[in-house]
Amino acid sequence: GHPATYMASAPARATAVVALVLACCGLAMAADNAPVWLRAHATFYGGADASDTMGGACGYGNLYSAGYSTRTAALSQALFNDGAACGQCYKIACDRKLADPMFCKPGISVTITATNLCPPNYALPSDNGGWCNPPRPHFDMAQPAWEKIGVYKGGIIPVMYQRVPCVKKGGVRFKIAGHDYFNLVNVFNVAAAGSIKSMDVKTSNSDLWAPMGRNWGANWQSLANLTGKMLSFRLTNTDGQTLVFNNIVPAGWTFGQTFASKLQF
Repeated sequence: GHPATYMASAPARATAVVALVLACCGLAMAADNAPVWLRAHATFYGGADASDTMGGACGYGNLYSAGYSTRTAALSQALFNDGAACGQCYKIACDRKLADPMFCKPGISVTITATNLCPPNYALPSDNGGWCNPPRPHFDMAQPAWEKIGVYKGGIIPVMYQRVPCVKKGGVRFKIAGHDYFNLVNVFNVAAAGSIKSMDVKTSNSDLWAPMGRNWGANWQSLANLTGKMLSFRLTNTDGQTLVFNNIVPAGWTFGQTFASKLQF
């Protein structure tokens, strides 16, 4: 909170309220220029129970315990962007103008989180099997998510998609893997932008933030000696917002543990 607000005199408070109302309506007017829908195609994978979507190139592991359930997709190389898109959310609907009406469920959209890479298959042409070959935008969706917008027998449908803010329950979470001098931290359950641009770590006995590097997917690495030390993390998302998670990892932690924060973008 901003303590200054509570100390303001009544007229100042009233002015602040007016300013807020004006700000709100400016946003409302801007919303008329709704986000552009882009065209892509979508297939599905992982089985009717999505069991084979677990794991994946973002490193989230069990998508149920990580909070992503069956509303996930593997992105083509062009969209995945070497893991920079991990955690982003996309609203996807069948493109009724281009789809075979037999296989399209029009007027319904489903929102997914990017959790995996759909790798290129250069042995097949990009318009016949090599759906995820560059530069194609493509979503290989968890089957239950895809079946919200498409009919199983269709196999592949043209879609419209737009990037949307992620809505998540609870705070950002961190899972630490690796070993001494190789700390691999998976950052998950990230709201808003969903994707992380940079990450830093600090031990409780230091004032220095040390940058971490993206290792793969949503996994960030530090080669420092962090084992068992109380740690703070600093995250900047791809919208440029920064959050500091002070002492989120207690002293005496061990590899394999997950730490849930109360902070969220």
